[in-house]
Amino acid sequence: MKLAPSDKLAPLLETYPSLVDFLAGYSPKFEKLKNPLLRKTVGKLATLDQVARMGDIPVDRLLRVLAAEIARATGEDVGLETGGEPAAPAAFTDRESRKEVLKDIIRDLHRGGDVETLRKRFADLVAGVSGSEIAAMEQELMAEGLPEEDVRKLCDIHVQVFKDALDQNPAPSAVPGHPLHTLAAENRALEKLVAETRAVLSALPASAGAADWGGQKLKLHALLDSLAQLEKHYLKKENQLFPALEAKGISGPSKVMWAVHDDVRAHLKDLRRAVEANDKTLAAKAGAFVLAEITDMIYKEEKIFFPMCLETLDDKDWARVKRGEDEVGYAWIEPGREWAPAGPAGEGKAGETEANRPEASALVELDTGSLPPDLLNLILCRLPVDISFVDEKDEVRYYSASPERVFPRSPGIIGRTVQNCHPPKSIEVVNRILAEFKAGTRDQAEFWIEMRGRFIHVRYFAVRDAGGRYRGCLEVSQDATGVRSLRGEKRLLDWE
Repeated sequence: MKLAPSDKLAPLLETYPSLVDFLAGYSPKFEKLKNPLLRKTVGKLATLDQVARMGDIPVDRLLRVLAAEIARATGEDVGLETGGEPAAPAAFTDRESRKEVLKDIIRDLHRGGDVETLRKRFADLVAGVSGSEIAAMEQELMAEGLPEEDVRKLCDIHVQVFKDALDQNPAPSAVPGHPLHTLAAENRALEKLVAETRAVLSALPASAGAADWGGQKLKLHALLDSLAQLEKHYLKKENQLFPALEAKGISGPSKVMWAVHDDVRAHLKDLRRAVEANDKTLAAKAGAFVLAEITDMIYKEEKIFFPMCLETLDDKDWARVKRGEDEVGYAWIEPGREWAPAGPAGEGKAGETEANRPEASALVELDTGSLPPDLLNLILCRLPVDISFVDEKDEVRYYSASPERVFPRSPGIIGRTVQNCHPPKSIEVVNRILAEFKAGTRDQAEFWIEMRGRFIHVRYFAVRDAGGRYRGCLEVSQDATGVRSLRGEKRLLDWE
């Protein structure tokens, strides 16, 4: 027999099964061939030339060692095909094989592989990769045990490797009024704002001191105030799109993206502090860094995240996302009106129709009285605190839709696990609190923070039934700024 670069790997392994262990021992890069799934996907379609490229070794060397091992194990005389350089291999085109190749490239990146070498391997082996495939690959790697933090740290390098392919994919389009059209329109406004901020920072004089800032400081304050609206853009993703994807079993990319959101939030604060301190050098460095982060996030949204959302979510999902947008708000733009979510006539809240909406006259029996559901809802929304309830399965079941909530909420969080409602850096503490509540060792947790000039008091209470069984956790948040400043007395008779 003769071996040629164009021979497929799978038939060779079927004929000579011992080659699996041999190749795994020959190079750590071939250890993956022990995975049956990989052999059924990549192995089924891969030529020996492609296998050599995956292993970063010359194809002629691979042919020689395979021929020698087959001869040693079986005594067969194995020849090698000659006739010049092999033609460039066709790239993998089926989705499963591409995904396995992508995962292999990322594993090598995490082991410190050379970016340019891996970029070439990607160009040789993978064709027509989509943003959703990259997101799915990251999801599977985290499910296999790759730490979420590692994925986040190397996310920018991932994008560098895949950038040439992603640049060829047009940004997804949607009808004005569709949530993705709105987010894309916000990105266009954000790009202009980033450019204006860069221009002001680059024009700062090199000398130190407050006097020579002139009008630049006022401009920067105005630009930073406008950049603060980025919070609404990120919240729509965190409270609307992330839950919709999680319901489809996709959570990994969202967690990575949320961690980057928090980095941007923190670095915008660093920039504001540098401006307040009249530190031009620090302001220029902090500004360049965070504006690059924001620009990179726009690229990841439009080349990876938005295509994944369009591919994954259906019309009902988009309708639910749309209904929650107004509660979060819009950054810099007014959304279009051409697109409207499809749904039954009279549809109200997510999943609620005329057929299943509670009658206003039906009473909810309480320990100390009874109230119609609509009045009970009005009372809960009129409380001077925000409340949210998480059941014993850690799923969000309710939040009070107060006009001015301390922390934004939207319908997309209903049914979502509470762990996915917090940024990654907070999850460990959330789990500790819930674990103690469930164990019965604690009944309350209390925190307070200062946020945008306000004093916020946050308390968590374990909810137990008459038998002491844990039924869930109640979160109560209050803007206590005014309460904290009270002095003396103001009696009922003093009211005017």
